[in-house]
Amino acid sequence: MQYHYRVAGDDFSLAGNASSEMKKILLRLGVPHEVVKRTAVAMYEAEINMAVHAGGGDAYITIESDAITIVMRDEGPGIADVELAMQDGYSTASDPVRELGFGAGMGLSNMKRNSDEMTIDSAPGRGTTVTMKIMIAESS
Repeated sequence: MQYHYRVAGDDFSLAGNASSEMKKILLRLGVPHEVVKRTAVAMYEAEINMAVHAGGGDAYITIESDAITIVMRDEGPGIADVELAMQDGYSTASDPVRELGFGAGMGLSNMKRNSDEMTIDSAPGRGTTVTMKIMIAESS
């Protein structure tokens, strides 16, 4: 199964709609609750990052019997130093965004923590693509 969602930019009231919809779909499919939670958290963090830094983007989700693959793609300014951006607490969010309670610098690291695999393809001036894979089988 494949799904596509447009992630609105600069509208924090809409950020999270894709992850909320995906959560409902996964629950209806009987995906284990822990996997649903990890997927929703990873997607939500990516949506917020798109709204804060990139003016929106697109979410592509593929659900297979053993894994959920999430591709978040934007055409924002890109990430100059991915390694630095992955550090907890590092943020380039503006003061107005921080005043709204966003921009704590935990987005990318939370995405990584909630994914079994994650890659980031980004460079200044060409946007960012984050691919996350979450295995469906619960670990014992």
